[in-house]
Amino acid sequence: MTIIEVITVILLVVGCFFFLAGTLGVLRFPDLFSRLHALTKADNLGLGFIAAGMALHIASPWAALKIFTMWLLMLLASSTSCYLIARFQKEKEQPENRKEEG
Repeated sequence: MTIIEVITVILLVVGCFFFLAGTLGVLRFPDLFSRLHALTKADNLGLGFIAAGMALHIASPWAALKIFTMWLLMLLASSTSCYLIARFQKEKEQPENRKEEG
């Protein structure tokens, strides 16, 4: 095994660990906001480590750029969906605080 392969394996294992930690957070935490926090933070880190490991393994600059772009798009989508779910839940719990339209 070369050094690049060892680093790739380490990055992939660390990424899988963060995915597992996020999943355990979803199963263990009591409320929606804690679950969202655990899931989005851990999954973003896990995907980042896995993307870095894949980019090292492929050794093609264009493929690495595509992987990095996919990771950035996933960060954007994950953050946006987490925000929308949390906002919906907060409005559902506190409907009297919503502004009147009109």
